Amino acid sequence: MVELNKNLFKFTIKHLHQIKKGDLSVLIKKFWSFVILILQVPIYLLSFPIIIFLMLIKPFYLIRWTSLMSPRIGHFAKETEFFCCAEDLKINVPKQKYINLFYLSSKYICNQQLLKMWKRKLIILPAFFMVPLARLNNFLNLFFPGGKDHKIKPLNSNPMRDVFNSLEKTKLHLSFTNEEKTKGEKNLKKFGLNRNDKFVCLIVRDSAFLSKTTPDRDYNYTSFRNADIENFILAAEELTRRGYYVFRMGVHVAKPLISNNKKIIDYSNSELRNDFMDIYLGGNCEFCISTAVGFDEVPIIFRKPIAYVGIAPIGTLETHNSQTLLLIKEHLDEKTNKKMSISEILNRNFHNLHKSKDYLNNSINLLDNTANQIKNLVIEMDERLLERWVESEEDINLQKKFWSIYSNNNTYNKFQENIEVQHGEIKSKISSKFLKENQYLLN
Repeated sequence: MVELNKNLFKFTIKHLHQIKKGDLSVLIKKFWSFVILILQVPIYLLSFPIIIFLMLIKPFYLIRWTSLMSPRIGHFAKETEFFCCAEDLKINVPKQKYINLFYLSSKYICNQQLLKMWKRKLIILPAFFMVPLARLNNFLNLFFPGGKDHKIKPLNSNPMRDVFNSLEKTKLHLSFTNEEKTKGEKNLKKFGLNRNDKFVCLIVRDSAFLSKTTPDRDYNYTSFRNADIENFILAAEELTRRGYYVFRMGVHVAKPLISNNKKIIDYSNSELRNDFMDIYLGGNCEFCISTAVGFDEVPIIFRKPIAYVGIAPIGTLETHNSQTLLLIKEHLDEKTNKKMSISEILNRNFHNLHKSKDYLNNSINLLDNTANQIKNLVIEMDERLLERWVESEEDINLQKKFWSIYSNNNTYNKFQENIEVQHGEIKSKISSKFLKENQYLLN
């Protein structure tokens, strides 16, 4: 009861503070939310006998539920996929018979096609029914322990990390219907592609998406993760010479991709861009070039290789997949005017800086990857996919040394165990040419 009173007090103070800090629109939103809550009272009353019934049958048949992060495409794709992978691998699975139920965490749906496909795989019920049920279960659990068994537990403290290397151990969970395949092929023809033409997805993070979708929030603190689309044109040109089309992805972008090359398509600014084609392109590309932004999780759940560019902080490197290639942002210490090695970054805890001001306050200048570095990265990806890439003994040793420093550092290990980022078996590779040209990283 004491815990309940504390939670109610915190809840009340939080909303009073938001009303005081905001304007009239905030007050109206709070009032409207209160009205909706009142209208949900009958559902809460109906939920009570349902919860009692579920408690009674739990020893024989467990009903579990959780919400799906529908507003953000990366979470909606990857977290949901990880749940399916865990089911295949018998991780976090009850001993008795059970049914899993899902509901959306928000009215805003990042992509209707992705929702449509998940509905073919999972039981997704209306939130107006499931939210009262889940809340009432949490409340009753304060008095009758055992209600937590109805909540599907997260697999990891950070649900976006593949700590079990499950993507390489399981098969696809989403697929396109024959009708969707036909629709996708017709749309590709409108862009000039034939059925057997290869294409790559390119997604470059900038400030446009978050500023347009959530204008009431300031996301400048993540600006260190942004990149300039112009730095990717050289790589795109190289890919077209290798027989690829390149689709620049994105719902909202800061500036267009300007190129006279007809095989480089600024899909994000095309009238043909839509939710269906976003998923179709992500699910059928040969690989994806990404600056670690939400969309790249779509190719990932379809088991497509990813070439990551400009990753920072380095504690968040995607390490789970043998088909992943990486470029990191170099760290220039402005006090000494020297670039920092991986050991220095880790020892000074700069692998865990998630805000632009943190780098500024520590006099760290994050250097964007150059156009040539990105070009070399995609060449290596293409050569590897074609099974023409030959690793020299030097390449192998440099990779081993990088990952040994990365994973054996005491600061990093403490970070991995106690905070938010965890890695399974490390299988990814740093761009080979990048390592050769920047061996100071391994000092």
